[in-house]
Amino acid sequence: MTTLASAAPRSLLTFVVACLLVGTTALLLCFGALVTTYDAAMAVPDWPATYGHNMFLFPLAEWLGGPWDLFLEHGHRLLGATVGVITLVLAGLVFVWRSPTVLRGLVAAAVLLVIAQGVLGGMRVLLDDKTIAKVHACTGPLFFAVATAIATLVWRDRRRPAVASGPGGGRRVEAALGSGRGRSLPTVALPSWATAGFVPPALVVAAYLQLVAGAQLRHMEASATPLDFRWLVTLHLLGAAAVTVLATLAWLAWQPHDPLAARQWSRVLVGLVVGQVLLGCGAWLVNYGVPGGWLPDTWSGPLVARSVRAALVTTGHAVLGMLILGAAVVMSLVWTGAGAAAGRSWGEAPA
Repeated sequence: MTTLASAAPRSLLTFVVACLLVGTTALLLCFGALVTTYDAAMAVPDWPATYGHNMFLFPLAEWLGGPWDLFLEHGHRLLGATVGVITLVLAGLVFVWRSPTVLRGLVAAAVLLVIAQGVLGGMRVLLDDKTIAKVHACTGPLFFAVATAIATLVWRDRRRPAVASGPGGGRRVEAALGSGRGRSLPTVALPSWATAGFVPPALVVAAYLQLVAGAQLRHMEASATPLDFRWLVTLHLLGAAAVTVLATLAWLAWQPHDPLAARQWSRVLVGLVVGQVLLGCGAWLVNYGVPGGWLPDTWSGPLVARSVRAALVTTGHAVLGMLILGAAVVMSLVWTGAGAAAGRSWGEAPA
């Protein structure tokens, strides 16, 4: 039987690889957002080769000293391949060391997603199809959410949260990431539907759907009608309102018997959402100017870089949306996952 002492280094290595996956994926998504902003997806017309070279053997001087579009697209490919390798390494660690079933399921999903994402990226180039680009843009944040969930669960597995009694005779887990016991913090009484059982998962779903709506806007065809544009903008604004309301509810729903880490993550999310709203307004202003009415009557084309400032604001808006999704995943697992694991060590079958 494996002792806790011998399992600790394995758990630490798995956690480090999982964190490396999250960090590399975040960088990959930043490059992907820049590729969209600068409309650089076709800067390299072949795939998986790069101008006839093996992707990994493409001359460094030509990549770093070449056009900006080439730098972005080739860098995006290299990061995508790196994420694929890290995912496979993580899968090997998780399955060989017999990690909990839920963790194995998430890692298997990550492997399938990273393969699908690579194929979609290649098809987007070979077919020069923006519809595939839209699907590609939606799969990336989904993979990031899965990777973040894996890292969070591995961290909790390492810490082995302890079981404690909760109010009302129930049981709960003192979340390894923090507990609210003994803290005197302001709380607001909310109806049962607005408690931790509903709000965090709903926020994860809303944040992801908001990214999907944003991806459709960023990949709109130049031939799209003004009516299409107005509908998508309206949908995006409604999504922003939903994310804002849910993030605020998550902050208000926290109670003293809930994990303190959930309270901290809810505060982080409120800050991120406020920043996202400001960046969204900035992205509109730098791309379309001050609107004369509720929404413009003319469609001025896809959101592409018209200036360095516009590129930074627009790309930052997309990247911050992905960070909101990741933070929502962590908060949801810290908050609601603690209750699900009550009465047992993480990964052990219930009695």
